[in-house]
Amino acid sequence: MSISAILNTATSGLLAQQKRVYNAAQNIANIDTPGYKRLDTALSSTPSGVAATTVQTTEEPATPDQSTVDPTMEMVDLISAENSFKANAKVFETGADLWDVLMTMKKDD
Repeated sequence: MSISAILNTATSGLLAQQKRVYNAAQNIANIDTPGYKRLDTALSSTPSGVAATTVQTTEEPATPDQSTVDPTMEMVDLISAENSFKANAKVFETGADLWDVLMTMKKDD
């Protein structure tokens, strides 16, 4: 795997986690909206990294004046997205450091 592929994969991971945080924020903002259906983020592997798509749950609210949002689940999603974002950021940082080392070696030749 090339350094640029590592950077691309880490970038796609960062963007996927950004979408997870956005969806969780939408869910929290609409927690009291009657009939609101929770947004979820589906992550899938692609040759260029990670793809994130937003899907709306098919679960119906218990009553029409409720939503399907569970605040505890949203907090778990936010914490998970934060940890995943940090991991992808670390991979990107390491890839950038490797790139710098490679450029330094190339200049010395």
